[in-house]
This record gives sequence, structure tokens and C-alpha cells, in this order.
Amino acid sequence: MLVMKFGGTSVGSIEAFAAVVKIVGQKVQEQASTPRPGVVVVTSAMSGVTNLLIEAAHKAASGASAASSAIIETLHQKHRQVIEHFLEGAEQIALLHQLEERLQELDRMCRGISVLGELTPRGLDLVSGLGERINAPILAAVLRAHGVLAEPVDAVAIVVTDSIFGGADPRMDLTTERSRARLLPLLAAGKTPVVTGFVGATVEGIPTTLSRGGSDYSAGIIGAALGVDEIQIWTDVNGVMTCDPRVVPNARSIRQLSYEEVGELAYYGAKVLHPKTVVPAIQKRIPVRVLNTFQPEHPGTVILEHSDSEEYGSVKAVTAIRNVNLITIAGKGMMGMPGVAARAFGAVARVGTNLLMISQSSSELNICFVIPEAAVPTTVEALQGEFARELSHGDIDRIDGQSKVVIVAVVGSGMRGTPGLAAGVFGAVAQHQINVIAIAQGSSEANISFVVEEASAAAALRAVHDQFELYKPTAERSRK
Repeated sequence: MLVMKFGGTSVGSIEAFAAVVKIVGQKVQEQASTPRPGVVVVTSAMSGVTNLLIEAAHKAASGASAASSAIIETLHQKHRQVIEHFLEGAEQIALLHQLEERLQELDRMCRGISVLGELTPRGLDLVSGLGERINAPILAAVLRAHGVLAEPVDAVAIVVTDSIFGGADPRMDLTTERSRARLLPLLAAGKTPVVTGFVGATVEGIPTTLSRGGSDYSAGIIGAALGVDEIQIWTDVNGVMTCDPRVVPNARSIRQLSYEEVGELAYYGAKVLHPKTVVPAIQKRIPVRVLNTFQPEHPGTVILEHSDSEEYGSVKAVTAIRNVNLITIAGKGMMGMPGVAARAFGAVARVGTNLLMISQSSSELNICFVIPEAAVPTTVEALQGEFARELSHGDIDRIDGQSKVVIVAVVGSGMRGTPGLAAGVFGAVAQHQINVIAIAQGSSEANISFVVEEASAAAALRAVHDQFELYKPTAERSRK
């Protein structure tokens, strides 16, 4: 039994739909002869649609109703093109009518937002989740037109979440119960459910979203609920890469990653997977495979409980987080001052800022941490308020931020216990005259992170990538 998730680019055009139909049809045939047959498809919105929906909502909130209406017409044409290309007769008429109803629903929402002059998180979830809810019935109909017994399923009815609009998390007990009740009978009847990604609903039935890119997470949630044999994430690249190929031209796809490794990579900026995708898979020990819709013969990357890192080499990949800021709290009076870190992180938590990396000097003269650039004004204000007394007395000299910096993260489960690895990382960076501003390593030893100036980030990524021969197949690399 498989869950196959197709991202926005995989359902972004007529050609992409055709590729998906071929892939799903082949997998359904293959699965029919297995001990646990069945394929569940999870679909994103068509590429660009979620952005258009969000833009329409914001235009409506600002009173630009004409601009909002123009976006709705663009959405109409984008989906109508696919429907008219693949479908005909009664099926085409039914889908076009359903499309009209959904877009009329969107128009009513936008008019309501315009009247209120405000876009709430709950309202934004209602709007931004419509792309998947429009696309799932279309994809199911196209599959049926090509001989696959497919049926659309709205995840609002099966994925139960908390009430955190814009970034909801599932309630797995209720989600498992509803998913099995709805999907298993379809699979037993030889049908292929086509489930809306990205969306869910509270216990009360209020629609929510799982944060941007959340269709990956939907696949993980549904895969775990059904206890499938594999979760497949179909995208537009050949699996997870050793580095961003736009920065490091000789980057290559990675054959295997552990749950730990992919979690680190997703957190530190790798864009192939939603960071939470592997969480449900870890709990059920389900393999996750990342594959290319437009090159389906490529083996991609398989994500397992344990990878081959410890057997072959130590470092698996190097990645980066951009658009961040290094916040520093420094002062001679901080030495021996109890509770500074707790107060600092408490102040950061109160304004909802995400800490991406933490570093502290052993002399206790400063604490620095990295946060998203957009969070700097509120975070610095909160810290200055928390330490107002210490600032006025001169115990703390400064609380400020450094912009135009990048976190570089070196990742690999095989790094654990490898002597000299840090020397290799920083030696490679030093050879290129790159200044390292701050360093952090977790106790898991599966990641070394350091901060460099934005202008040096590309050179740092290439230096580390070359130092550990990540351009070679894993088994051919020398141990470093």
C-alpha cells in the first residue's frame, strides 16, 4: 500500500497532469499483485494557485476588489484549460460546474473580507486551502478518464487538527479513525482515493491549513494513519541533493538518508520536504521516498530509520538558511549573572520568535542566536525591555542584530564520533578566507552549524561540499 503525494509543479500544467496519470496508473497496476494492494494519491494545488489565492484575499482586504476579481478569472482559466483538455461530455460539464461553484465561493469570501477590511488567520485558511479542494476532483476525473478508478476525498473530512490557523497540527487519534473509515473501504473496492493535501479541519469542522508546503505533511499524516508500506513524495527534482545545485553545480542526489538527517536538512533550509513530513513516518517506521515526476526512472532518495552514513563516510549534505539575523546580547557584567539565558529565551518566546541557532561563549560575556530577519524589530524590543535594568546599569553593553548573514549546516548521522570532522569543516572554510561568526553543534553530533556573512555563503557551501567529496557516490568517498 502506497501514499503518493504530487506537488504543485507535478500538477502545474497539462503535460504535468499527463505525467502523473502515467505514474499513478503504473503504480496501481503494480500494487494490485502485492499482499497489501492500494494507492492513495495526495495532491497539492496547481503550481502558483495558492499564491494567487492569498494575493486575492489580501487585495480584497485592502479594498482592491477589481484586482481580486481579476485573480479569480485567472484561476478560472488555469483550471478550465486542464478540464477541457482531458475531459469531455458529462464529466467535463460536471467538473466545470464544480469549478464555477468553488470560484463563486471564493468570490463571496473575498467580498466578505472586503466589507470587513480585515483578513483574519481563519479567513486566510479558508481561502488558501481552496486550491487543493479544486484540484483533487479534477485530478480524480482525469485519472478516471485514463482507466484508474479514482475518487476525490476532501481532507477536511478526515484530517482533524488543532485550531492554530495557518500552521495546524493533526490530532492523530481522530485523524487515524476517520482516515481508515473513509479510505480503507475505497481501497478494498479497488479505488484510488485522491486526497486534498495541505488542508484539514478542527473537531468542530472549521477548515485549517498545515502551513505552506503542508501537502507533504498531509502525505505523512495519512500514510501513518493507514500504516502504509511507503510514502512517496513526487516533485520536480531527483530526490534530496547534497547541496543546492544552483549554488554547487556538482551537487548530486543522495541515495539514502536517515529520518534524523532529513529532519536536520529540512530544518536548515533544504526545500525538497516540508520539515514535519517525516514526523508521522518516524513514529510508524515508514520509508519515505522522494522522486521526480518528470524523470520517474530515477531512483531518487529513500529516507529510512537508519542510512548508510556510518558505513560510508560521515557528511551527507550541506545546506543553508538565508534571510536571518544574528542577535547578540553582550556585556562584561554578564559573567556569573544567573538566569540570563532563561530570561532572554523567555522574552523571545513571548513574542513568538523561532530560534534557529544558539551559541554562547564559555566566558559568559555574550549570548548570540539566529532568528528570521522579519522577526528582528519585535525581538530586539522584547529583549531590551527584559534587560532594561541591566542596560541602564551597564551590566549589558548592547543588544543588537547583524543582518546579511547565513547559517550553513553540515549534516550526517555518520558525523557522530568522527574525530577531526570539525577541523575538516573549518579548515575548508579557512582555506577560502571565510570568516566564521558563530558556531553551534548539538549533542546528537549529526549537525555542525556556523554563521557566515551572506557574501561568503556560496563559497562556504562549495568549500565544505568539496572537502567531503559530496560530488562522489557515497561509497566512493574517502573517510574524512
